[in-house]
Amino acid sequence: MKPGKLPKIIVVLGPTATGKSDLAVEIAKKYNGEVISADSRQVYRGMDLGTGKITRVEMQGVTHFLLDVVNPKSVFNVEKYQKLADKSVRDILSRGKLPIICGGTGFYIQSIVDNISLPKVEPNPSLRKKLEKKNCGQLLKILAKLDSKTAAKIDQKNSRKIIRAIEIATALGSVPILEKNPKYESLQIGLTIPDKILKDRIYLRLTRRLAAGMLNEGKKLHRDGLSWKRMENLGLEYRYMARHLSGKISYEQMISELDSKIWQYARRQKTWFRRDKRIKWFNPLKKTDIMKVLKEVNKFLFF
Repeated sequence: MKPGKLPKIIVVLGPTATGKSDLAVEIAKKYNGEVISADSRQVYRGMDLGTGKITRVEMQGVTHFLLDVVNPKSVFNVEKYQKLADKSVRDILSRGKLPIICGGTGFYIQSIVDNISLPKVEPNPSLRKKLEKKNCGQLLKILAKLDSKTAAKIDQKNSRKIIRAIEIATALGSVPILEKNPKYESLQIGLTIPDKILKDRIYLRLTRRLAAGMLNEGKKLHRDGLSWKRMENLGLEYRYMARHLSGKISYEQMISELDSKIWQYARRQKTWFRRDKRIKWFNPLKKTDIMKVLKEVNKFLFF
């Protein structure tokens, strides 16, 4: 690689079900790389089918980091991710290999790409306990009173993020503007496919995971001590599996609601990523676009 001021990293990002993991592996094999997951739930052990975690076979011998590193009973956050991911990047670079960040959790990715300075506010268990009883609308009203600017731009359907913002604003008076101080030069590759095809892929992926035993995974997590409440807090697949397995909704309701909620989540991912004009977008279903991706990577690394 051509020497530069900052070490170089590749980022493969985009909405769920767009084929990010496959492309990251392809790039890793071609350019002597290793992959660092940027997924807020794939860090948890035992949560494989529900998160669509890459399998050993799919890795094709490429080393992956930040999969299966935390007990699902524990709470993981962007501060912990930034620390572990940065350590992984430095490890990969020290061995002369190419770090490839791959995932769909936008804030995790931003924490590495921009090396943002995160507010040093410890979790407030008693405050969280009170806030977790409220819905997103109620939480937004609380946040608006503390910090109206943050309330206006935050993901209004993500209760976990709103609660964290309230926690920070309560401690500091407001949510501070994140300072950026990049440590790496990054090429961000975004994957996007037409909405109708993506919706079909989301449904097919869901039914395949269910057929492969996703519900049994949920049952095992509960048997191993994961409460229904904690499973609900883990979101999406685990939320609706918990509701079905605890008898609150039928199997058919679970599939219908999950299909709808995963699609809504994919749309929110698209909205988040579209804010960053540095991202170069490609359609992974087009062979010509895959060739363009590899050309971009080659140009970024060597010219």
